[in-house]
Amino acid sequence: MADDDQDIFDSLEREASEFTKVCHLFVLLCDSANAQFQDAEIDRIRKAFSLDSYAVLDLQPGVAEKDIKMQYRKKSLLIHPDKTKNPAAPDAFDRLAKAQTALLDEKQRTYLDECIADARRLLIREHKYNLDSPELKTEEFKVEWRAKTIHVLLEEEARRRRQAKARLQEEGREARKEEEELDARKRKRDNDKAWEESREERIGTWRDFQKGRKPGDEKKKKKKMKVLG
Repeated sequence: MADDDQDIFDSLEREASEFTKVCHLFVLLCDSANAQFQDAEIDRIRKAFSLDSYAVLDLQPGVAEKDIKMQYRKKSLLIHPDKTKNPAAPDAFDRLAKAQTALLDEKQRTYLDECIADARRLLIREHKYNLDSPELKTEEFKVEWRAKTIHVLLEEEARRRRQAKARLQEEGREARKEEEELDARKRKRDNDKAWEESREERIGTWRDFQKGRKPGDEKKKKKKMKVLG
């Protein structure tokens, strides 16, 4: 190989080596940035109020169902436990899945939308706003609305749990009452059986009484008998 050709070859090798280093560094930087982004999203999901599925998925109320599914897919691919070493990823992934399930359930989503609407009405009443008040469009109101929504959801959850507890207590009382009734019926059956089993004995005793004999007379006669001879 001529010297000029060798120089060109060596130069190209150096350029290729430098390019490989730059690419490797770029990949490392991208991985680091992606890991930071993943960690930030995992942290956001875990700090979001769990009863507000919109907050967990980082969505605004009223979005279309396709947007819910699209947002879930994007977020779940980002924080999937197989794609990050963050130990909190499984918990965040589980919360994300539960939030999507809740929003895709018509009954649960309607309940959440009603709580959010109640929070807005309460704030309007407290501040004596009307529906045309410019304050309703401010960021301050949105922040306050979110906080009020949390308050309403907490109150509703507490009420739901009290009702569930009262229902369980009532079911417990009914179960105990039913058990007591079963025990009472069993005792009655046992008493009736014992009474029936002693029927012949009672009849014999009555017959002896009618003949002038008392229970035990036969045994007494046997004891008085002596062996002759």
